[in-house]
Amino acid sequence: MSGSTITILIAFACYLCLMIAIGIISMKKTKSTEDYFLGGRGLNSWVAALSAQASDMSGWLLMGLPGSIYAAGTGKAWIAIGLFIGTVLNWLLISKRLRRYTIIANNSLTLPEFFQNRYHDKKKILLGISSAVIVVFFLVYTASALASGGKLFHTVFNVDYHIALLIGAAVILTYTFLGGFLAVCTTDFIQGTLMLVGLLVVPIIAYALVSGDFMGALTASGISDTNSYMSLFYVNGEPYTFTQIISDLAWGFGYCGMPHILVRFMAVKSEKELKKSSVIAIIWVAISLFAACAIGVIGRAYLNATLSDSATETVFIAMIKQIFSNGFVLVFIGGIFLCGILAAVMSTADSQLLVCASSVSKDIYKNILDPKADDKKVLTISRITVIVISILAFLIAWDPNSSIMDLVSDAWAGLGSAFGPLVVCSLFWKRTNLPGAVAGILSGGLFVIIWDYLPIIKGQTCYAFTGVYSLLLGFFVSLLCIVIVSLITKAPEQGILDEFEKVNDYQE
Repeated sequence: MSGSTITILIAFACYLCLMIAIGIISMKKTKSTEDYFLGGRGLNSWVAALSAQASDMSGWLLMGLPGSIYAAGTGKAWIAIGLFIGTVLNWLLISKRLRRYTIIANNSLTLPEFFQNRYHDKKKILLGISSAVIVVFFLVYTASALASGGKLFHTVFNVDYHIALLIGAAVILTYTFLGGFLAVCTTDFIQGTLMLVGLLVVPIIAYALVSGDFMGALTASGISDTNSYMSLFYVNGEPYTFTQIISDLAWGFGYCGMPHILVRFMAVKSEKELKKSSVIAIIWVAISLFAACAIGVIGRAYLNATLSDSATETVFIAMIKQIFSNGFVLVFIGGIFLCGILAAVMSTADSQLLVCASSVSKDIYKNILDPKADDKKVLTISRITVIVISILAFLIAWDPNSSIMDLVSDAWAGLGSAFGPLVVCSLFWKRTNLPGAVAGILSGGLFVIIWDYLPIIKGQTCYAFTGVYSLLLGFFVSLLCIVIVSLITKAPEQGILDEFEKVNDYQE
């Protein structure tokens, strides 16, 4: 093992030890299920904002997005534009009302529990269906994060991918298992800060090193038409169609249906803190998405196309290793920036594990199977669930050739289509009823599975045949089902309508 590799390993060890220490400290503060799942609704503005955005972006931000732009050009940045718009709308329109409504709806701690309480679902149909959807799609989502970690360790330390996968999963499992929501949010705050610094510093330095002739460096990297490569309306040298652009922008629809992001809104200490959080989060995501896109373009020029087609998602790693390659201090700093990629991976995987744990232990076990279970037993079930979900996600991520972008895309579409329209209708349309809610979740989730996975058109999936992202259609299919079924079935009872009005008049 070379001296530079040992130095990077020291940086990783320091970082990982800090994360585990936070888990141990947080464990001492975790006394109840509300602490474990929502941190006692005591998050301040900075922790809530950076935790929400760090858990959102994952290894996709530092690997998947830059890699796609590196390979195909800036036309792939439409996804980032869609995500920015979705983030802004989520914080400005959803966050405050969701926090209020979850408090009024019997202090709901999870999204499935909110649906149950919102619609007075005594048979717990919504609880079971929504929990199942979360577990299914979060398995894929968590697998994408673990795959990112595996590729990181494999590229940096030349460790076998499967061993690297095991190392990353073990660390994430440890502090999530110990500290729950408080540990996850505290580590996410640190990870979000580290991600932002790395995203800003690395492309700026790389650009400075090639800025004398940036377009010339792009041409030397194998780009025959630099104008199309730098254009938002071309991908791989071909015009990007309107359908493809709309499909990329549709990623923004997913935000209002992401349980691991929405739960941060529910956990903020006060509406005053929530308002601060929205400003911090929007600024963070704007800078981060722009910088991630810049990494793809600048990395192409700086690295001179040294990456193979199968390694484009490691462009950020390659840039760091090349820039910070001489001397202990520089290599150690590079190691810290590489930890930023690990931070992106861990900040998403831990949140998804926790949401899965809450769905299984609180929503399914406590609320359906054993209503008399005490907090201690529910916490135990939660921690067992974290272990089981980690193992299953580990198996899904086992293939070293699995695409981070594809895994994230599938999970994002499934959750966004199943929950996004229902969250919006639950918060803003009082005529929505229980049958409509059930129809929305089932139609949205099933549509994505059929569209993305079943080869029903000439031996191809609908996505492969049309190129239309499933979330673009799935969101509106779900929304349409909610509206139609709600209107043709019995109106909500008066108690539900009264709670809806209480949200409008809520005062802290």
